[in-house]
Amino acid sequence: MRVDDMILVSVDDHLVEPADLFTERIPSRYADVAPRVIRKDDGTEVWTFLGKEMANIGLNAVAGRSPEEYGIDPTAFEEMRPGCYDVDARVRDMDANGVLGSMCFPSFSGFTGQFYGRDADHDLGLTLLRIYNDWHIDEWCGAHPGRFIPLAVPPMWDPALMAEEVRRVAAKGCHAVTFSENPEKLGLPSFHEDHWDPFFAACADESTVICLHIGSSSQLVVTSVHAPIDVMIALTPVNSVQAAADLLFSPVLRKFPSIKFALSEGGIGWIPYFLERVDYVYEHHRAWTGQDFGDRLPSQVFRDHVVTCFIDDAVGVRIRDLVGIDTICWECDYPHSDSTWPHAPEALAKSLDGVPDDEVDKLTHRNAMRHFQYDPFAHLDRADCTVGALRAKAADVDVSPRSVGKRSSGPATVADLQAEVDKRKG
Repeated sequence: MRVDDMILVSVDDHLVEPADLFTERIPSRYADVAPRVIRKDDGTEVWTFLGKEMANIGLNAVAGRSPEEYGIDPTAFEEMRPGCYDVDARVRDMDANGVLGSMCFPSFSGFTGQFYGRDADHDLGLTLLRIYNDWHIDEWCGAHPGRFIPLAVPPMWDPALMAEEVRRVAAKGCHAVTFSENPEKLGLPSFHEDHWDPFFAACADESTVICLHIGSSSQLVVTSVHAPIDVMIALTPVNSVQAAADLLFSPVLRKFPSIKFALSEGGIGWIPYFLERVDYVYEHHRAWTGQDFGDRLPSQVFRDHVVTCFIDDAVGVRIRDLVGIDTICWECDYPHSDSTWPHAPEALAKSLDGVPDDEVDKLTHRNAMRHFQYDPFAHLDRADCTVGALRAKAADVDVSPRSVGKRSSGPATVADLQAEVDKRKG
């Protein structure tokens, strides 16, 4: 398939919440405590909430910056492309990249919205969370019908409220929700307990996909605090390997036969060996471990319940039949440093060389449309949705790298990264 003829839907991108998100929408009774952005004496901008500061504004929202300046910046809105926080500019950046559709994870609240539950006043937390969800669905996604897959955040402190929120946003057309790849790491019950059953039941009832983004446990795989930062970055998909094993051998997938999870930004090349391994473990050890998948193998259950996701994974595409061709969705990861923007079609085409057109369509958009109940063609003519057609509308968008004059000098090791984060927290 020619690059210009592809239709691309990304199931993992990110947004940076605009500075006035809460101050412009919060009820008057909470006006004095609304999260807000302040500029510090050193020129950095931070979110403040109940006397606490968030360490970063953008947290790696580096699209369009020179690679030499990548890091855990940016620290101010002026250092980002407007497409990070302005939906109209985002759609222009999507057009320039030839990307039709996008699902965007939050930044301020953490991937699972856990920031909203940190204070004892859960009414305030729920108010803020619903402000975000309504803004995201109605204003961010609603501003450009057919261009976004809405993604809600749940009130993690109360599974009954989570279920209520899943049903509330499903009525607004949102059928994806964030959750943690390992809730126990957040001080919450694990997949192996029935604590989350009301939430899982609601997701199953509403055909809502539960998205487990790497890092959503607020922990990454660290071999040593002295290891270069490259080691941590290289091992980030291991979080998804751990989450997949934990979830698969938990009761969840058997208790809720229609439930779906997505391993967001987890990659796919590792999956065939993982499936081979879990089947081997089951067949060799179930007599004494007590695992019971009935007449199914763990690998079959995995393919029934898990949506897999990749950015740039040529090996995974090559062995796509062993992964499960109907489970695989593509990601762009705009505006993070792993993103292939603004040359995503060309990068992806290298992996798709020799793949039949019908399978290309599955990987690039049809699987995403089916799993996330997303139908862009209800709003847009298909001929206007290709890479070539979208880029033709955005020929004037400048996608050349630009410098903000802050060349990165690290952090060189994991310890340096933690020290930098602690410093920015003040």
